[in-house]
Formats: sequence, C-alpha cells, structure tokens
Amino acid sequence: MPGYDLRSPRLYVEAPLEEGADVALNGAQAHYLGTVLRLKSGSRVLVFNGRDGEWSATLAVHMRAAAVTVGCKTRVQTAPADLHYLFAPLKAARLDYMVQKAVEMGVSRLRPVLTRHSQVTRVNTERMRANAIEAAEQCGILWLPDIEGPVPFARLVAERDPARRLVFCDEDAELTNPVAALTGAAPSPLAVLIGPEGGFAEDERAALLKLPNVVRLSLGPRILRADTAAVAALALVQAVIGDWC
Repeated sequence: MPGYDLRSPRLYVEAPLEEGADVALNGAQAHYLGTVLRLKSGSRVLVFNGRDGEWSATLAVHMRAAAVTVGCKTRVQTAPADLHYLFAPLKAARLDYMVQKAVEMGVSRLRPVLTRHSQVTRVNTERMRANAIEAAEQCGILWLPDIEGPVPFARLVAERDPARRLVFCDEDAELTNPVAALTGAAPSPLAVLIGPEGGFAEDERAALLKLPNVVRLSLGPRILRADTAAVAALALVQAVIGDWC
C-alpha cells in the first residue's frame, strides 16, 4: 500500500482541513488518544474528513479534552469505486462486523433491504456510521460510504437504475465458477445484493431474474453466513470487475 502511514493514529473529523487549522476532537477521540493510546501533546496523528484529503496534525491534550493543529497534506482526496452493497439486515454484532468489512472492501454505499425472510427489521444507522468511521480510520481510506435507511425489497426493485449492474448472490444458483460468471463484464456502476440467511422468497428471486443487467452468482457449494457472504462476494467483484483489477 504505497503512501500509507500504518503507524500513526488516524481520525475522521467533520471540520474543514487546511494547513494551520485547529480542530477540536470529541470526547471519544480524546479518550482514545489520551487514555487508551497514552499519547502526549506533540504526538503526530493523521486526520481526514472525506473531502479534503489526509493531513498530518499535531496533538494537544489538556485534561480530558484534546485538539489537533493541522500541518501538511499527506494524501490528496480520492473517491471510492461506485459500488453499492445491499443486504438483508443482521443482528447487532454481526451487522457491526459486516459493515466494517464492507467498508474495508471499498463500498461507496450501504443499504439494508427488507426481504420476506429477513430476521431483523430495525437498523441503527448511527451505529452503522460509527462502525464505518472506525473501519475507515483503520484501513486507510479517505472517504465514508453513504449509509441509507432500510428499504423494502419491492421498492428496491421498482426504483432500481438498470444502468447499474446488479450482482445477485443466490444460494440456489447453479454451481459454476463465480469468476467466470463475472469475467467479461464491462466496467460500470455496480451493486452487490446479499439476501437473508433464510434465503430469498421464490417471488423475490423471480423478480430479480426478470431485471436487466443482472449477474446471478453462486458463492460455492457451502451455505455461507450472511456476513461471510458479504466478504466473499465483495472480494470476487472487486478482483474481477472492481478497483482491484
């Protein structure tokens, strides 16, 4: 990963970033740097806001408060691949994991989809955002994905943009090489859809198969947990038609 500083703590901040700017940190950030990492005033950290690139900054700690003074820019702002991740909601701990891994895999939008067999219907989008921020800080990316509230399956299908290729992961798909299924597809905006652990209902599957610009994908001979399927599917897509290739 050329150009990445893997040793300095990274923080996401909301404030505009420019040389000489003073940025106050929130209580959780102050606690993490001062109490957990035991950093002192004068320590170097990196900051980013998803708009202005990444900057080196100098930490100032006072009692339980902390702030940084922005120094030089270390990396220019980059944009994520145009990759949406659509998923049936999961229970809290597994949803946390899935959000973190999806962010690490480079998605630009996260959207829960309420299907017939979804086991969870309420989603804490603020918690999703907190997990997305933590993942972005740790993995070195310079943006946060858009996080949307849950959408019913029927509405998702009705409002879908046909220009966005939909990779539909289906446990009932024929067991074929998933790389071969994706190979040859022209670069385009992408969406990856993972259903609930109970699988898609037959009418949901039929509705997806009627849509244009859809790739039906098998993830192998074993039934994967939904959070595992997220990593497997996104890795395949990024490697074959995404920003890894």
